[in-house]
Amino acid sequence: MADQTPLRVAVIGSGPAGIYTAEALVKQAGEQVRVDVFDRLPTPYGLVRYGVAPDHKSIKSIARYLQGVLENPAVRFFGCVELGRDLTRADLLACYDAVVYSTGAMVDRHLGIPGENLPGSIAATDFVNWYCGHPDAADHRFDLTAGEVAVIGVGNVAVDVVRILAKTAEELRDTDVPQDVLDALSASEVRRIHMIGRRGPAQAKFTTKEARELGELPHAAIHVSPEDLDLAASDPTGASAALAESDRLVRGNMKAMRAWMESPPGDRPRRIDLRFWRAPVEILGTDQVEGLRLERTHLTEAGRVTGTGEYETLPVGMVLRSVGYQSVPLDGVPFDERSHVVPNEAGRILGAGGRVVPREYVAGWIKRGPTGVVGTNKSDAAETVRALLADLGGLEHTRPQQRIESLIEARGVPAITYADWLNLDAAEIALARSLDRGERVKLGRWAAMRDACRP
Repeated sequence: MADQTPLRVAVIGSGPAGIYTAEALVKQAGEQVRVDVFDRLPTPYGLVRYGVAPDHKSIKSIARYLQGVLENPAVRFFGCVELGRDLTRADLLACYDAVVYSTGAMVDRHLGIPGENLPGSIAATDFVNWYCGHPDAADHRFDLTAGEVAVIGVGNVAVDVVRILAKTAEELRDTDVPQDVLDALSASEVRRIHMIGRRGPAQAKFTTKEARELGELPHAAIHVSPEDLDLAASDPTGASAALAESDRLVRGNMKAMRAWMESPPGDRPRRIDLRFWRAPVEILGTDQVEGLRLERTHLTEAGRVTGTGEYETLPVGMVLRSVGYQSVPLDGVPFDERSHVVPNEAGRILGAGGRVVPREYVAGWIKRGPTGVVGTNKSDAAETVRALLADLGGLEHTRPQQRIESLIEARGVPAITYADWLNLDAAEIALARSLDRGERVKLGRWAAMRDACRP
């Protein structure tokens, strides 16, 4: 560094990308850096807390690793502080040597079909937030009286949604879902779940582990037709068959799905129908979802999905759309509306004409799009931090004169500290004990979370 005064860096977002960024800063700069991690929620860990399915406890255990980063003396956590509401971009640049935005991808992509906005047509993100106890979703209501529902998408998020709908409340009892969510799932009348993919089984985005979990559900039979698993029938290019030969993931998925096809359904109360080569063309209904119209698809010689003119209608009362996430713009920060990421080069933000914006960086999904697994964010963050330290270590720059603590206090922002978060953490563990439910039960309402932070 040019002098011995520690760099002060703000990280916006406390999900894996943000916390891995803080870790990389401390590891690469040592005593020469101090990091403040901000989040609009009172809780850290982002999608590890609010995106990973509650029955995937091994993945959720990553939070224990992330906790170690936040407990480093060089790192501070500021919860309930929102960029654009409590602090501006200019505020951050006045208080810090550098700012790293790691706000993720927070909204679902749209299908762009008629009926998409009908009541009962729901973004999968909203449903996931609800069963994961996100405070923004605490008042959401879902019509679980529908006997049949459709989940559009064949990625891991779609599989999670299908699995939660297919499980009984008793199977979810030892997870961390809020008690009111567990009560609603207990009363669910959903008995048939259709999972829809525009392409074929070789192009499915779920992992083999997720696929096998669907086939092991004790109270839900899973069905896929031989026609849908015939890789040549709807793909004259031979690309699907080639994938099934060369790609280990596809081979594993195909093996799991063929096992479903050959297994008798047994006497199970719920059923999952996995339907490939079908594109949603219209969500039907007047005041509420009453059906989903699908068109059979196939791949052209050019490898594009196209309709065949063969249609069918599913009598579903709810449609959950899980066709991908996208990031949203941050006030004043350059943003590519086509790719839905902040333009960047190795994490350095690029402005007009491709020029590097000084002292501002990105990490995670807002940097590269919603790709990879939780661990992908570690190498991604390390790349951004290398760029940041190279830039600030070799250039003279004006040290920030304003202190963030004074600014937050002057504006009356009720920021949550890491110690406050630990109070909330302890309250959720105690709640689980009182209800005789697993390791923790989430508090999913803003007021209850704030009260638990400062008992």
